[in-house]
Amino acid sequence: MTITIDQVLTWRDVARVGAGEALALSPATWARVEQASRIVERIVETGVRAYGVNTGVGALADTVVDRASQSLLSRSIVLSHACGVGPLLGSREVRAIIAAQIANFAHGHSGVRREIVQHLTALLEHDCIPDVPSKGSAGYLTHNAHTALVLIGEGSATLTGRRMNGREALAAIGLQPLVLGAKEGLSLVNGTACATGLTAAALLRAERLLDWADAIAALTLEAAGCQIAAFEEAVLALRPSAGIAKVGATLRARLEGSGLVTAAFGRRTQDALSLRSVPHAHGAARDVFDNSARIADQELASVTDNPAVSGTPEHPIVSSEAHAVAPALGQAADSLAIAVAQIGAISERRMDRLVNPLVSGLPPFLASDAGSHSGLMIAQYTAAALSNENRRLAAPASLDGGLTSGLQEDFLAHPTAAAGKLHGVIDNAEYILAIELMAAAQAHDFLAATAPRAPGTDLVYQIVRQRISHYGDERPLNGDIETVRSLIRETAPPAV
Repeated sequence: MTITIDQVLTWRDVARVGAGEALALSPATWARVEQASRIVERIVETGVRAYGVNTGVGALADTVVDRASQSLLSRSIVLSHACGVGPLLGSREVRAIIAAQIANFAHGHSGVRREIVQHLTALLEHDCIPDVPSKGSAGYLTHNAHTALVLIGEGSATLTGRRMNGREALAAIGLQPLVLGAKEGLSLVNGTACATGLTAAALLRAERLLDWADAIAALTLEAAGCQIAAFEEAVLALRPSAGIAKVGATLRARLEGSGLVTAAFGRRTQDALSLRSVPHAHGAARDVFDNSARIADQELASVTDNPAVSGTPEHPIVSSEAHAVAPALGQAADSLAIAVAQIGAISERRMDRLVNPLVSGLPPFLASDAGSHSGLMIAQYTAAALSNENRRLAAPASLDGGLTSGLQEDFLAHPTAAAGKLHGVIDNAEYILAIELMAAAQAHDFLAATAPRAPGTDLVYQIVRQRISHYGDERPLNGDIETVRSLIRETAPPAV
């Protein structure tokens, strides 16, 4: 399926392009791109001073660059800004970043030529993925520069599983390296595309993770003999929250008809908080998710190039501003990282209640033969370690300091760093939930003769058992964790 930009993209559109869908521009959008390009041409002709068009960048903003050197300036910006280091971003993340960059150009205030956008869409069409290092961005420049390298025949990219230099990659998809014009180098490294694309990709992952968290919690609650009255609609409505209401409805649907829950009725006055507060913790995360998604859409609706061009070719306007700075986006990614980290933390606590013989009422550590077997004892260690790592990762990047470009850029919002570590938090939370899901399925194996599961939780149990069998200390446990984590990462939970 092809997603077409007419007015603006949503975060979900960008995430879908990241996952492999094609991207195209409507005729009206192409007209906006070409109008802005003509405005830049006019600025060059008239010599009106414009940041990054006929001046240097950053602290060199007052250094005038003559017309003959403006193409060299664009190329030099790309080469000098390609300073990323560390492991490469994945294909989905790079594709999402390119989609967000095209979306920014599509507003018609950047001034790049049509050919720039056509080359970027061709990268997506042919799944030609520039090599983009994941580290080194204090704001928004380095990730984009590594994509731009490929457009000019530099850098490297991966195509059909083979890594090649930028010139070879372009040739393989039928393109020639671009010679950049005035402002195009700055526009290619500028804007918030890297943070926006990374956030959009993270939102899609987080949405799936939250759905799994509810399904897994239901299976655990059933195994633990939860007191279902705590999740009644009228009870949860006493604390108004769209997220709490949604999670409560999901739990009630999953647990409807559970013989295990019926058998546990009145067993305790109230459950431990890791069980009783599932709607509150999961619901809070959903409320934060909704706000983060709204801010991502707001970012995609925004012009994030500096400078922005407007007016007409006859009366060009160039505006130096700070739209490439994205405090709201950084704060949104930080907030979601905290929420997802808490999802992982409460999951680890629920998992511990299943393996801990002091509270579970089940075989110690869910071992088939406690003593000679350790069961899931050490899997809980892994979940605890990952939860602790998430606590560290959840420290807000948007409050990081840093002064760059000779005090010209003396405030940094760090949205790219926030979005990057959000992916790390989601990675860990997927593993933690996978371990809880394994423990819940193992607990149900021991409860099979007690009472029947609910139809909604049986769907979750069965999908796990289709992939891994009951654990009896006869195989390395990490392979099971990876298998269940892939289930959570790549598929949606079974619908009730």
